[in-house]
Amino acid sequence: MVDVILGLQWGDEGKGKIVDYFAPRYDVIARFQGGPNAGHTLYVDGKKVVLHQIPSGIFHQNTVNVIGNGVVLDPVTLKRECDIVAGFGIDVRKNLFISERTNIIVPTHRALDKASELQKGESKIGSTLKGIGPAYMDKTGRNAIRAGDLLDKSFISNYIKLRLKHQKLLDNFNFIEDISAWEEEFFEAVEFLKSLNIVNGEYFINNKISEGKKVLAEGAQGSMLDIDFGTFPFVTSSNTISAGVCTGLGVSPRQINEVLGVTKAYCTRVGGGPFPTELEDATGEELRKIGNEFGATTGRPRRCGWIDLVALKYTCMINGVTQMVMTKADVLDAFEDLKVCTAYNVNGKESKEVPFQMTRVQLNPIYESFKGWNCDTTAIKEAAALPSDMSTYIDFINRYVGAPVKYVSNGPGREQIVAL
Repeated sequence: MVDVILGLQWGDEGKGKIVDYFAPRYDVIARFQGGPNAGHTLYVDGKKVVLHQIPSGIFHQNTVNVIGNGVVLDPVTLKRECDIVAGFGIDVRKNLFISERTNIIVPTHRALDKASELQKGESKIGSTLKGIGPAYMDKTGRNAIRAGDLLDKSFISNYIKLRLKHQKLLDNFNFIEDISAWEEEFFEAVEFLKSLNIVNGEYFINNKISEGKKVLAEGAQGSMLDIDFGTFPFVTSSNTISAGVCTGLGVSPRQINEVLGVTKAYCTRVGGGPFPTELEDATGEELRKIGNEFGATTGRPRRCGWIDLVALKYTCMINGVTQMVMTKADVLDAFEDLKVCTAYNVNGKESKEVPFQMTRVQLNPIYESFKGWNCDTTAIKEAAALPSDMSTYIDFINRYVGAPVKYVSNGPGREQIVAL
């Protein structure tokens, strides 16, 4: 069976730590979508490590890590990460496997991403400029180069064809930046990638399942960034929800077991797009400061606000969430009063549904207020020791959303998780 861990908000929910926490219970950790626009932050031997491509189980010696076909893979980023991981004594050639159907990000994908975003001006979506969108466009356009293609003698000619196609598009954007250094780095990284385990991913995963191995599918970004169900067009280019596990790894729906959704105790978002509970005031700044809310991939300051239960119930519904993990609960330790969004005022009418296009309606959050616990919770190890006001806050969320919070993260450390 396959369990899933994914984000329920706009990404940055702390999934990396949560996957790392659960990893020892699983034999296989598999990334099923996204690319180097994801940044999963781990703390290993007291050192901060940010992974963008490699599954978060890589630091567990006996865990097999798989990059699935639903991922778009940047060889340059992967090589850099492998070098970092090697510094901790991990041999990626033993426990990292890449599906041969995984699509490759080439240098001109990054150039197209940058050129497209620059042309949008004030309408830009906040792309990380990693080439994600253009890579997925080539996938659906049936032009992509995949990991298995790197091993074929036709790779260079296929690369040239793709580059020529991209160059015409870049000429239309009047993009004149020299990317020769990017290409040199790319081909060096491709040679490294070819030395890794490139496998028939869907057979690899299903064989593990048949052997009784426990598989954990690791999501990137968050459900509100899903290409279909997120705040379009301010979304990512892949299906970030649990349904993406099937297409991103090649497993059937009947193999999906637990779906663990990760949510912060409040809300954040990076980049453009609607954010109903955003706080553009001193409270929002305090959340950002205490929570150190800066993008793991871009370093950009995250927009901060109160938790949005309308959106959270929506993402629990479309993912089939069976239990939740609440991260960064300790960030709220310093607040005397808290607010929770329980409905939207949409064009003058109260609604508990996420609208088709948030940007086309007049939308304001409707809040309920809660008393903060206003004490340090970072050293708490047992559920019984949690402040009663925190329990009240969590219980309300459980009832509203219909999926229980089973774990609370009360700090960045591996050990700072309380099971409820």
